[in-house]
Amino acid sequence: MAEKTGIWTHPSCLKHDPGPGHPEQPARLAAVLKGLSEGKLGALPRFEAPRATEADLFLVHTLDYVTELEEAFADAQEHPLALDPDTLINDASEDAAHRAAGAGLAAANAVMEGKLQNAFCAVRPPGHHAEAGHAMGFCVFNNAAIAARHLLERHHLARVAVVDFDVHHGNGTQHVAEKDARLFYASSHQYPFYPGTGSPHETDKRNVVNVPLEAMSGSKSFHHAYDKVIFPALEKFAPQFLIISAGFDAHHSDPLAQVQLREEDFGWVTQGLMKIAARHADGRIVSFLEGGYNLDALAACARVHVAALAGV
Repeated sequence: MAEKTGIWTHPSCLKHDPGPGHPEQPARLAAVLKGLSEGKLGALPRFEAPRATEADLFLVHTLDYVTELEEAFADAQEHPLALDPDTLINDASEDAAHRAAGAGLAAANAVMEGKLQNAFCAVRPPGHHAEAGHAMGFCVFNNAAIAARHLLERHHLARVAVVDFDVHHGNGTQHVAEKDARLFYASSHQYPFYPGTGSPHETDKRNVVNVPLEAMSGSKSFHHAYDKVIFPALEKFAPQFLIISAGFDAHHSDPLAQVQLREEDFGWVTQGLMKIAARHADGRIVSFLEGGYNLDALAACARVHVAALAGV
């Protein structure tokens, strides 16, 4: 069995720039990569993310959206523009978005082929808010959902799970799961909060589990959400592959949210997910960087998360 954790990234993901003062800044990824270069994590193998193709994008996104994006990306070569009020692109965003989606596909292939046990995709723009037909909340392509659909359609798996511990609900990923019973989606997130979705009662789909967390709820509520709700539901689903939407904006230092977690909480939840993946999925995991907007906290939490994946 493969033992190492691989890291996928690409220089274009550092050049995607929504502009001055935007929370989803290039410095986020720079901080993560610096953190992952230190100590034993620095010895983990690195891989250059390939570009996702149109066929890859169509696993989740509509033809109209992909066509509209091609036009927007072309315009952005001349001047920055907004896909929505929160999601801005520049001349590097086209390649960055394709590489962010492509990272998950390459990582999933490597794990499925037994070359690695698991992988972390250190990429941006993030993905879990992106809907089939439009960008949203800093996200252009839904990287995690594309990887999940790739595993279902091309590797012919019967059950793939996405677990999302970003502080914001992954509306885009949930909407993909609602249309495909082979895909399980579970999310812990601050609620009520952006994007306004994530109530435990908003869908009757058994493959979707939402656990809202109140502002200032802290570690105890987070652990309860997983021990009592998400872990048992994930065990019951018995995924053959696990994808993680790893947002670190539930940290107590994050400027955009108030759930008040600590670094060790992200290590704890990662280890719990790994145990379930070991029982049902031969340990196969691909994790994607999502949110996290305090640079020091983001780097520290990413280190804890990847250290858990790598067992170092």
